[in-house]
Amino acid sequence: MTDSPAVQAPLDPQESPILDRVLHLRDKLSLLKQDKSTYVKSHDVLRLYDEVIEQVHQLNVIREKHGKPLEQNRVDNVLDDCFQLISLFFLTIGRNNEAPAVYSMTSTIRRLLDHLKEAAFFSEKDLESASHTLDKMQETVARGKETYSPHLLTLLGHRIDTCRNILAELQDSLANMSPALTPVHERLVSILRSIAAANTRSKFPTAEVEGFREQLKEIKATMVDGKFLAEDSTTPAGQDVVVGLLERCFLWSEIVLKRKGKIDERFKPTYEKLVDIRNQLERLSLTQAWSLRETDLYNFQRQLDRVDESRVDGNFIDPTGYKADLHAQRTLLYLLRRSYAYIYGLLISSEPVSEALLPVYNQLQTLRRCLLEVKRSGGVSSPRELYPYSMKLNSIDNMRVDGKFLVGNDIPEGQASVNALLAECYDISYELRTQAEENDSD
Repeated sequence: MTDSPAVQAPLDPQESPILDRVLHLRDKLSLLKQDKSTYVKSHDVLRLYDEVIEQVHQLNVIREKHGKPLEQNRVDNVLDDCFQLISLFFLTIGRNNEAPAVYSMTSTIRRLLDHLKEAAFFSEKDLESASHTLDKMQETVARGKETYSPHLLTLLGHRIDTCRNILAELQDSLANMSPALTPVHERLVSILRSIAAANTRSKFPTAEVEGFREQLKEIKATMVDGKFLAEDSTTPAGQDVVVGLLERCFLWSEIVLKRKGKIDERFKPTYEKLVDIRNQLERLSLTQAWSLRETDLYNFQRQLDRVDESRVDGNFIDPTGYKADLHAQRTLLYLLRRSYAYIYGLLISSEPVSEALLPVYNQLQTLRRCLLEVKRSGGVSSPRELYPYSMKLNSIDNMRVDGKFLVGNDIPEGQASVNALLAECYDISYELRTQAEENDSD
């Protein structure tokens, strides 16, 4: 495994032993990640977390002593790998609402916000989602003050603050836009992203992109003297943002129709790599509940990081130093951003349940959906129709020992979530049975 590219200061000789130890810890975390023969146990993760924190403490002592607390070198890169893995392990064991689990999300959300800023088009909904996630992360870190190392909490606080600063900058750029223009703006953002997605299909959909271009013409036709008007015929604020975005949409659709999905050969290897990563993440997002171990996201994150950080002044360059043209640049940037967005979605939808309990949890989720569908469609005509659901519920309930789901002699994390879901299924089933019995008596 290689480090993500980064500017590296010379290593202080006193930090060399720490580098050796954190490299060893990263190897141990990687081996644990690769072992799919059994589920990840909490005590293994917590032990490695404590060992990493001890190295952070020693590193801080050395740097404070030498008066360079903000030093960044290879030790920090490897520590970042360690914290990234530990964060994903906390999600894997179901401890989503504890401070170490936040680390991986801070990395992903920072990348997303940077890319939104660079692409210079985004909707209010994008920013609302990021703001909500940062609020939850802040609450998680605050809850960990009595439990986790101040070294970790300070680091997480700085990372969240950095994300908030970028978010505030993006929010300011939309702050002066009138609500009257918001629907048009969001529609243009959606069209631009749809064209970018179509541009990366294995078979270029000419008719689809031409359809988007027709939508743009319809939007332009609503303008009066080059401006969008409100219902009362006034000129709402934010014209420059929306009109500028409309022009970008026309330009991008024209370029995409001309190139028909064919990227500059010099950037094809990077393109194919990013398409493959995007497609794998898309498949994972469709089958997440049954196939995802959160630590699997680490390799995707690091591959994307290396591509992102290999750019020069934001430009993708080929091995000879040639800069990508607008089509290649925007296409590769879209694939990067889309892949990080999939990772973001997978992280925020991770359930607070250990992977050891996920099979039971997923069965209950499916059972709940079926019962709710029966309820929505008018219930059952006879209690006998609920027998299959009742039998499944009872079989899952019988797996518990003293109210807990055990795996061997272990009590995996997420008991409360699984028990709450089981209770909810029982409640819906009881409600349906009662309704059917009342119908029978009537």
